[in-house]
Order: sequence, then structure tokens, then C-alpha cells
Amino acid sequence: MGMEARAFKLARQASSARSTRATAGTSTLDLALKILEFLAQSSHALPLGAIAAKFSASKPTVYRHLRSLLERGFVQQDPVSGRYEPGIKLVVIGEAARNRFNVVGAARDDLIAVRDATRQAVTVCALVQDEVVVLDLLQGRSVIEFGIRPGTRLDLRNSAHGKIWMAFGPPHLASMAERLPTPSGRPAGNLTAELSAIRSRGWATAPNQVVNGVNAMAAPIFDFANALVGSIAIVGATQFIPDEPSREQVDAILGASRRISQRLGWRKEK
Repeated sequence: MGMEARAFKLARQASSARSTRATAGTSTLDLALKILEFLAQSSHALPLGAIAAKFSASKPTVYRHLRSLLERGFVQQDPVSGRYEPGIKLVVIGEAARNRFNVVGAARDDLIAVRDATRQAVTVCALVQDEVVVLDLLQGRSVIEFGIRPGTRLDLRNSAHGKIWMAFGPPHLASMAERLPTPSGRPAGNLTAELSAIRSRGWATAPNQVVNGVNAMAAPIFDFANALVGSIAIVGATQFIPDEPSREQVDAILGASRRISQRLGWRKEK
């Protein structure tokens, strides 16, 4: 066999080996995901043998996948029966994804409307594992563009979105925020009184608290159970959104929060 022929054969063998490894890796991931989906769709916890039988796989192979999923919180095991069922992380991720798509989908038209009415950037946030996370952003009509992007985490105490979540969300959030520092040079103030005022008027601001020279005004988004599932805010320079927002800005953000909430099934309590 000539040198060129041998080189071609070696290259083909290497390519085949890489393909085999890739297929094996894909197959391994595929089985793990199938196991996770099977557990999520089951109405009760399952033993190792039943899971292995479902996929015609060996118990050691399925056990290795379950241990990995268990270590990462996607699966939990009953300490008495040894059976497996979905873990809390799967619930958290599922809830975060469901809320994300519900809120973002319901809010999209109003983000555009509020942006056009106020000319300011508009953001929508949700709570993910006790952190306020930006789900969507529309840049404003001004020359200023903000670096906040979907996935950005905002401070509970020092952001308009965070204050909304403390005022209308789970009670433990305010306790968490009490331990957070305030921006340098700004007095701590009375958090209880501030949250009471926010509940009374229905909106929150955070002038010069996230970034100097920037203010935001946020309002809550509720669902059919009157539970807080999101928050919407306008963001802009303090020259455009003053400490005391204009009547037009207040009407725009409260109107949007009300319409989005209604799309999610919320009805004002009598």
C-alpha cells in the first residue's frame, strides 16, 4: 500500500472513531433525558428495575444516570423505598420556563406600547430562585442604550423591580433585603415604610440606585390567582424619569401592568 493510500485509510479511521464517540455521547445524553422525562410523566415514584426495563437498559447503566441526576437535584430518591421521582430543581426550572413564556408572551404588545408612549426602555422581570431576573427588554427611543439584557439579575433592595417583588411577592423577600447593603452614600431609610407606600400607590422607583443618573419605575403583574408573576418597568435617565414620575408615565406603566395581568387571568378584587 502506497503512502497516500495509508494516509487516507488512517484519516478515515480517525473520522470514524470521532463519529462513534460523538454518537455514543449523544446516545448517553439521550438516555438520561428520556429517564428524566419518564420520571416527570409518571404519577408515582419508580424503582430502578422499572426504569431500566422501560428503556431495555442495564440496571448499572441506568443507575449511573440516576446518580448524576440525583447529585444535581433533577431527581430525588426516597430514603426508605429507594424509588426515584423528579427533584426540586426540575420543578424550579419548569416553573421558571412556564412563567417566562406566559409573562413575556402576555407582555410583548404592551412593552412596545409603553416604549412608544414614554420613549424609554421597557423591561419585564420574574423571580427565579429568589432572584429578580430580566426576561425581556426593549430599548427606548432616546440616544441612551442600556446594557441590561435578558438574564440580568437585579438587586432586591436597590432596583424598582426588586422593590415590587418585595412589596407584592413572597413575604420572605423583604427579610432577605433587610440584610442587603444600600448604595454608597445613600441612607438606608425605612424599608417597611417604603414598601407600604409602594403597595398603596402600586408602583416603585429607584433613582440613582442601580446606576447614577438612571431611574426606573416598575409595577406588578398578577395572574389568575392574584399571585405576583412578573413586573414591568420603564428605565431611563433621571432627566426623563424624575424621582416623582409624571402622570403620563404613571398611567402608562400602571395601564400596561393591568392589561398584562388581565391577559393572565387576573381580575381586580372587589
